[in-house]
Amino acid sequence: MRLEDIAPDVRNRAFEFFYWFSRFEFALKENRFLKNQTPGSRAEPGWDQFVEKYEAAYNLSAAGSQLVDEAPQRQIVGQHRLEFIPVGFDDQPAELEKVVRLLKTVRNNLFHGGKHGVEGWDDPGRTVLLMSLCIDILDELAELAGIEADYKRYY
Repeated sequence: MRLEDIAPDVRNRAFEFFYWFSRFEFALKENRFLKNQTPGSRAEPGWDQFVEKYEAAYNLSAAGSQLVDEAPQRQIVGQHRLEFIPVGFDDQPAELEKVVRLLKTVRNNLFHGGKHGVEGWDDPGRTVLLMSLCIDILDELAELAGIEADYKRYY
């Protein structure tokens, strides 16, 4: 999809989504949820540590439940071309892990693009819905972890 073909409401929601996603990852890092705690290592957000700490306290919200129902798919390398498959839950993760996997999948799909030819990708209503659900979930997760101050800083 070309930039000039993107409807203003989709473009605005995409900016909001990326803004809040990046703010949340900033808040994760500020609160020492890091992939690697070793001094000198790259400061990368530690989603796994966040999930581990809060999975028992998380209650699946309406937004989280709807995101699970919407089932965004993950891109993989196929035999002859790139393909999309459902995000797997064969490992029977906790509800928070499911929601975080899907939240990151939406981010990856939007940021890295490449969903041409996938049914529903050019549906602006679905795209806006997924981004809106994710923004609501990010707000909920910041509240759950008590990291709203860092998440909302500079807002």
